[in-house]
Amino acid sequence: MKIQIINGPNLNLLGVREPEVYGDQTFGGYLDRLRSDNPDIEIDYFQSNIEGEIINKIQESGFQSDGIILNAGGYTHTSVAIRDAIKAVSAPVIEVHISNVHAREQFRHHSMLSAVCLGVIAGFGTDSYRLALSALTHGKR
Repeated sequence: MKIQIINGPNLNLLGVREPEVYGDQTFGGYLDRLRSDNPDIEIDYFQSNIEGEIINKIQESGFQSDGIILNAGGYTHTSVAIRDAIKAVSAPVIEVHISNVHAREQFRHHSMLSAVCLGVIAGFGTDSYRLALSALTHGKR
């Protein structure tokens, strides 16, 4: 099984950016553990601060992987283009958020992406990715 994780803007700063919201662990450290806990799953990782690069990666991996775990960061609330890319591919996409976006600023309460995703997981820290991986690998479609 092959799963693609895609992280959007500012998620390259995990571990230093607002640790009270996002924790103090880097994503690289978390990814190493996720991979070691799931040796039978090929987990590819991509991060970009650029919307078009995220769209390109969704299109590239959306026909080659068994699922996509997407944390689009701030683009979650604004990007019709990412929404359209999700709709265009055959791989199921799970939207994830490290923080509970509904307990934060009002503008974060609406997602442009949720309606075209298989599901949404938010508020469990980086463990949101493990929960999404579990959903994709245990046939929760």
